[in-house]
Amino acid sequence: MPMSDLVPHLHKHADDIALIRSCVADSVVHAPALYQMNSGRTSMGWPSLGSWLTYGLGSENANLPGFVVMAQPQGTPEGGAPCWGAGFLPASHQGTLFRAGPNPIVNLKPARPTINEDQQRATLDLLGDLNRASPWYHPEDDPLEARIASYELAHRMQSAAPEAIDLSNESPETRALYGLDHPQTAEFGARCLIARRLVERGVRFVQLYSGGGPVAWQWDAHHDVDANHEKMCGLTDQPIAALLTDLKRRGLLEETLVIWGGEFGRTPVAEGGGRGRDHNNEGFSMWMAGGGVKGGTILGATDEIGFRAIEDRAHVNDLHATILHLMGLDHLRLTFHHHGRDERLTDVGGRVLHPILA
Repeated sequence: MPMSDLVPHLHKHADDIALIRSCVADSVVHAPALYQMNSGRTSMGWPSLGSWLTYGLGSENANLPGFVVMAQPQGTPEGGAPCWGAGFLPASHQGTLFRAGPNPIVNLKPARPTINEDQQRATLDLLGDLNRASPWYHPEDDPLEARIASYELAHRMQSAAPEAIDLSNESPETRALYGLDHPQTAEFGARCLIARRLVERGVRFVQLYSGGGPVAWQWDAHHDVDANHEKMCGLTDQPIAALLTDLKRRGLLEETLVIWGGEFGRTPVAEGGGRGRDHNNEGFSMWMAGGGVKGGTILGATDEIGFRAIEDRAHVNDLHATILHLMGLDHLRLTFHHHGRDERLTDVGGRVLHPILA
């Protein structure tokens, strides 16, 4: 399996990875392409993959969100919050953003530390009663029900969330494995380790973003691609490989699907107008591991210069259909009636990529 020398830690996991070398998307603009990779459509306002999965499967931990998002501290990716939004699905299925630092969830703790458990419980009960007494309330009213549910979840999370993200009890060996003792890998390594802890505790879908904020912290290399990717791979390679190693040795990789990729690739040739190597949605790579994937598999190919997929083209719809299949869902049957139409993640496309299935 050909791999770049910029990801040396990932090399040892070649037998765990299904590499898809023929991915294609519909846009060469960051935000629309990110919307499509996350929600299947190039415009904002559609349910994200994590939202569809929690809608279809629920969560295994009532005290933590079913869908957690962790962005880079320097900023969120282009496209922002709609990338993990619930769209027209019940609002309770949107991603919950965990931030860096000791308080990853905003407003989780009571504003006044003197408020005790009984007072807080009484406040939540009163808020619920007032919301349900509203003349605009109906049992099927999504915004009010979602707000009531979010208050209740936040209350339960006050004890569960701090424990889930507390890395102090992890062994020195595990911390070193993820690179927490090295400034270059410590931040992304911590997020990967938290992801493992969340998966262990029944969180259905955890999404980590690398790249966001200033250009210096993005993968968007139009010039000097090698220097850019050396930096970004240096931040992420060891932690990603550590996550695969850790999941595998704990017996979790078989039931945990790990997905790696971006919204499009990079052209193999220089473009005009001084832009250098430009965005390329006609042939790029992604990989999956664990969760029913056939490791050591390579699917698809681009032309001889790596510009356009020419064999086993894997459209975003196909990627999503395959992910849902691996999670036990039929992309044709996972639907939600909206504006007179049964909508689904894959719209009117999508085929399962059977060659990468175990």
